[in-house]
Amino acid sequence: MAKETYEELLERIQTLEKINDQLLKDQMQDVKLNYAWAGSLGHWYFDYQANKVTYNPLKVLALGYTKEEIKEEVNYQFFTDRLHPDDYQMVMNNMIDHLKGLTPAYEVEYRIKAKNGSYKWYYDRGIVTQRDREGNPLFLSGIVFDISEKKKYQEELEEKNRMLREQSSRDSLTYLYNHRSLYEKLNEYILHARKYQPLVIAMMDIDDFKLVNDLKGHVFGDSILLELSKIMLHHARKDDFVARYGGEEFFMIFPSSTMDEVYLVCEQIRKDFMKFTSLRGQKITVSIGLAVYEKGTASEFIHQADLKLYESKHNGKNQISY
Repeated sequence: MAKETYEELLERIQTLEKINDQLLKDQMQDVKLNYAWAGSLGHWYFDYQANKVTYNPLKVLALGYTKEEIKEEVNYQFFTDRLHPDDYQMVMNNMIDHLKGLTPAYEVEYRIKAKNGSYKWYYDRGIVTQRDREGNPLFLSGIVFDISEKKKYQEELEEKNRMLREQSSRDSLTYLYNHRSLYEKLNEYILHARKYQPLVIAMMDIDDFKLVNDLKGHVFGDSILLELSKIMLHHARKDDFVARYGGEEFFMIFPSSTMDEVYLVCEQIRKDFMKFTSLRGQKITVSIGLAVYEKGTASEFIHQADLKLYESKHNGKNQISY
């Protein structure tokens, strides 16, 4: 190792004095920033003016580096250069705000790149412990934790919650959206339709379905419900919404569609369903009622389609009314 100049030696001594002084203050004032969490990688100290960081080696060993791979003197950029691109600006802003005295502490969660290219999650918290007479920062003290396992568990929990929300919004038999989801989505579309686009809905009901269940049994009846669901999904376009309203009633929402466009889609659904059931040896049909949104609530809009569905039933079934 090359001999240090007098100035370098003096700077090193001053840095060590600052660290020792800070360590003493931590002990005397019991300000050690200790936390009861697992994963502690120890304290760090940042000589802001000299841009030198003193830290527990665990902070970099946890990233897969050996002590021999780390320079004797490490600056702040050693860590910031390894921040995840999506976290970089957030970390910088957080540090800058604290250095300016705008926040009581520097406190962040971020991803930092390990030697093998993967990312670990760190929780970092520190405070400016020394400032000059003008209020400029001189020295920071902090502590860092590896929270990768905590984040992994959190992400798994969020995914499970997402799946539960998804399941709660679906019908258990057909896995189409359920009655509650239908109303939520229809209210969204209505808000949009009032300002911008036309909106058409279709209510469908399998004709004489109770008789089908009585004669063929519920297993056969369920297979018919599933087939109608598949046919509806097959003909649904990108933004169309398909739901099971309840029992043998189904629902489709057609945003930004004209009545003529919707009629053609529903007519194809009606024909395909009748073709399928005929091949199964049963002539089972579906009646459909259409309505275009003009004003009112979701319930009032659905009632319009329900009236048209009743009209199809009253006029002989197996047809579309609008």
